[in-house]
Amino acid sequence: MELFEMTAASLSEKLRSRECSAVEITRSVLEQIGKTEERIGSFVTVCEEQALAKAEEVDRKIAAGEELSPLAGIPVGVKDNICTSGILTTCSSKMLYNFVPPYDATVVNKLKQADAVIIGKCNMDEFAMGSSCETSYFKKTKNPWNPAYVPGGSSGGSASCVSAGEAVLALGSDTGGSIRLPASYCGVVGLKPTYGSVSRYGLVAFASSLDQIGPLGRSVEDVANLYEIICGNDPMDATSAVREYGAFGKKINRSVKGLRIGIPKEYFGDGVEPEIKTAVMESVDKLAKEGAQTVSISLPSTDYALSAYYIISSAEASSNLARFDCVKYGYRTKDYTNLIDMYEKTRSEGFGDEVKRRIMLGTFVLSSGFYDAYYKRAKQMQQKIAQEYAQAFSQCDVILTPTAPTTAFQIGERTDDPLKMYAADICTVTVNIAGLPAISVPCGIAANGLPIGLQMIGPKFSEQMLFDTAGCFESLYGGFGVAPSVKA
Repeated sequence: MELFEMTAASLSEKLRSRECSAVEITRSVLEQIGKTEERIGSFVTVCEEQALAKAEEVDRKIAAGEELSPLAGIPVGVKDNICTSGILTTCSSKMLYNFVPPYDATVVNKLKQADAVIIGKCNMDEFAMGSSCETSYFKKTKNPWNPAYVPGGSSGGSASCVSAGEAVLALGSDTGGSIRLPASYCGVVGLKPTYGSVSRYGLVAFASSLDQIGPLGRSVEDVANLYEIICGNDPMDATSAVREYGAFGKKINRSVKGLRIGIPKEYFGDGVEPEIKTAVMESVDKLAKEGAQTVSISLPSTDYALSAYYIISSAEASSNLARFDCVKYGYRTKDYTNLIDMYEKTRSEGFGDEVKRRIMLGTFVLSSGFYDAYYKRAKQMQQKIAQEYAQAFSQCDVILTPTAPTTAFQIGERTDDPLKMYAADICTVTVNIAGLPAISVPCGIAANGLPIGLQMIGPKFSEQMLFDTAGCFESLYGGFGVAPSVKA
């Protein structure tokens, strides 16, 4: 097995026993990028020089006998809406095609303190608005399992680089499923943490009340270890929760004996493909044989969640993206006659169609005469959904659902049908609306040869239970490594 194919935990052990060096690991990943990047397109920017310099620093620390974190020397991809000092942060948009932040996001600073190797900035749907990674200004990212299919979005590059062996771990952001959906499509593990558990400082905002940074990896243990590094209170983020966090990776016990698993009927309706339902229910049966109990539950407002989500997220997006006025940084039109003309032409030329669609929708629902009819009612529905989850968790400990109603769809299949594209998020948006944690783990392969994802949802700040449950399932099912089609 090549170094780029190994988990972070395995590589960390090899580093400590000096069976390999951080430079060797980094070069192995960079070589894999060289072989696969043209075909997959995971990155906007590859940070070869910075990565090798960091790897050399880690090797010096190992030689000096310094105590290192589990992520030391591990190549990590970072989604391109997370600020990195001295490295392009474009949000995959023409509007920010040349933006180099003067500071690091808190999560990036934590990665650096842990001596992780930042291998590159991952491609994404423009400003995180999309479910397929097709709205990027720079390129369309492909699914490593089959390049004719999408990797999911908006963190498509983060999931594809892990699946393709172009990174060992990655950071993404999740506003309505943008970590879990690509994790499901690409056959990797992805965690959307509890809202407020990971600092959003330095994350370019899409919908501030829903956005959350989270980890992706090829094993539950790796994801737990990365989450342990990035979680915690941050005074730079007013929404950051003040609480103590544990050593998640070390505490995974992989036991589900006595665990009450809730099965919501609303997530197994007509829109979910039969083989997805079968794979998820077979997964539930596996856990039941290990001592878990199953409970039928109902989340009746799920049918309204998608509408509420797109109203709330678009409203917040219209406000957040008003800051991109081309005055101090970013793209600026060359042909204008006055200030207003400059604003209008720059924003028309700099934003892609999907971003403009959501800005206009958000502006409409916040406008006079429509606020009460749309935005206010959507916020009321948000509260109702949160209450339904709270009631459900009085009957069960964890809720299991499909991550997505289908496997990955073909590139171009849904680009002309926004409503069909939005429907991909139906199983994930409620989690963001309620501010809950959820993890997606591989649970099967469909007849078309593409991965199927299993979603586990827990109460707020129950990440450890999710890691335990996901770890147990992973030990039973086995999970996936690097996508078969891109192995050396």
